[in-house]
Amino acid sequence: MVAPKAAPVKGSSPKAATKMHRRSRSGCFTCRLRRKKCDEGKNQCKACKHLGLKCEYKRPMWWSNNEQRKQQKETIKNIIKRTKLSEKTTQIGTSHAETPPGLSHSLPTSATYSEATVRTRAPSIESQSSPGYDFNQPLSNDYYDFHPHIASPYDTDPHYQPFPPTPYEVDIKTERQMYVNDIPTRRDSTISTFSTYQPPSAQPNLHSFPEDEWINQDIYNTGDMFSAEEGLDFDFFDFSHGAPQTSQQALIQVDECDRPLLDHFIDNVLRLIFPILEVNQHGSARSEVVLPALESNKCYLHCCLSISAIHLKSTRGLQGAQIDSDIVRHRYATIAELCEALKLDTNHVQILEATLGMIFFQCSVGRPDDALPDIPWHQHFQAAISLVRKLELPHAMVHDNNARLHPPFNMTLASWIDILGATMLGRSPEFADTYREKNQSGSSSGLCELMGCDDSMMYLISEIACLDALKASDGINDMQLCQLIGSLGTSLDTTEVPPESLTWPYSSTGAIRPRQLSRNMTSIFRLAARIYLCSLVPNKTKEDSTMQSLVERFTGSLQLIPHGPDGFDRSIVWPLLIAGSQSTANFSFRQALAGRMASLGEHAESGSFGRMVRLLQEVWHQSDEAIRTGSGQNVHWRDVMQQKGWDFLLI
Repeated sequence: MVAPKAAPVKGSSPKAATKMHRRSRSGCFTCRLRRKKCDEGKNQCKACKHLGLKCEYKRPMWWSNNEQRKQQKETIKNIIKRTKLSEKTTQIGTSHAETPPGLSHSLPTSATYSEATVRTRAPSIESQSSPGYDFNQPLSNDYYDFHPHIASPYDTDPHYQPFPPTPYEVDIKTERQMYVNDIPTRRDSTISTFSTYQPPSAQPNLHSFPEDEWINQDIYNTGDMFSAEEGLDFDFFDFSHGAPQTSQQALIQVDECDRPLLDHFIDNVLRLIFPILEVNQHGSARSEVVLPALESNKCYLHCCLSISAIHLKSTRGLQGAQIDSDIVRHRYATIAELCEALKLDTNHVQILEATLGMIFFQCSVGRPDDALPDIPWHQHFQAAISLVRKLELPHAMVHDNNARLHPPFNMTLASWIDILGATMLGRSPEFADTYREKNQSGSSSGLCELMGCDDSMMYLISEIACLDALKASDGINDMQLCQLIGSLGTSLDTTEVPPESLTWPYSSTGAIRPRQLSRNMTSIFRLAARIYLCSLVPNKTKEDSTMQSLVERFTGSLQLIPHGPDGFDRSIVWPLLIAGSQSTANFSFRQALAGRMASLGEHAESGSFGRMVRLLQEVWHQSDEAIRTGSGQNVHWRDVMQQKGWDFLLI
């Protein structure tokens, strides 16, 4: 454990540059397995071409399994041995060898470079050029694998017909190694699998053999045999720092005393912030959002250092004046930088970026009982609203639906906070009209890619929040209220999906399927929206059969959301709050939530999830007491927050 050092006297601390480096991920998997440098040549790299190896830029199935990877490594070694042996037998006595034969479906190519090493090793006993070779023994099947022009007896004997191949899948595994001053600090690895009905695209340098056609006919042309997983758009958002880059180096200026805080933020906090975005667009949260902002936005840097200190305090049990000083020092440095920038009325994008960070990052760290002084999130959001309007982001989202393929990332994040944050306050979302127009046009705001719930569902939750605010202001009578509730209920009906489309989001190889996860999360948000809408019906109580049925359905749907430290419970805090607030002691929801808290471990006490649990516990205490005494009082979670003085943003 590295505790933050005391702040130095002003003017005595030199700036230290922390260099972040990420390895290239675009080399072929064969070279990566061999731990050799890849020149990343088109179609085939030079090393694979020279050695007759299959050059694979798309992640092969064997990469995700350690045992299969070992087997593949042995296979590659054998291929290299055969290649070298073939060079000897075809051009024995020459000082330079021609290119060895390739794999079974590769064309011979001219060598791009040749080895200058002296060949002194004797021929293998398995070689036909060896004096001890037994010509009477049958040729092994491996021989035919590397000599495709010779017919194998296994191809003609009906007893040796090959097994049907497994369906074509693309596994994407992202491996990231973070370096600070050339020292490796953290290694992350994520896997996603996408099934497809189409065979791999033909390579221009590969033969098409008749014996391959049965694969296309028997497997790839049966479109209903396997379920499709939609491909991902890795360039979906319009990031404020430009288009995604293939490599990222960041030079982050920090005081020496703040270096441990920066390291802790990168190693431990960053991965908690955008879990769904990380699933949908591997590495973009780190390389396209956070690191560029840390490098160029001083206000954002102070915000992240404050968040890092809060996380250190809550997860490692640090106590004392030093850690509290670090939290408050960077918190007020952030606010001071914001005020200064607002006075200058420049760099609006950077100001918005830092303001949204101050609001949203708090949802990932800290405990409910944090008592340090802070400005409520909704006051920060008022400044963010002003900046969003000044940048005309709502106008861009509505009027550029056809031309703008990439929604502004900052507007998407602001929309997420706006819609669910409005339900925290009992108000209408600030940009409700924008969401209404987006819903009518059927266009995306990027919410599904960022937080997991389908955009159309979030638009409907915005409408329910508007109705909730209208009811609270007594601006509508009960008859009109019930009519609008019925209309919104019908709109929710149109978003329903067949039950069979909701399945476990992990593939048979253990890789997450992002689109399936999104469908499951949208189902959870849909049920929460129904519970929220049903709670607006006049005189509706928790004991009502309709409400009980909805809460039980919600509890059952939770089984399709992965739990635990690597699960997605922290991405469904708002639905858990809505459903949990309507559950009673005899509901299975409470037991289900307790089980998910146990699998989360210490993480169940932090961030929005920990605050949601603390709020539900208080709501249940008051509700159960009201039921026990027969007072019939319907305890609302917003009233409990107001009683306790809690300004929680539970998203």
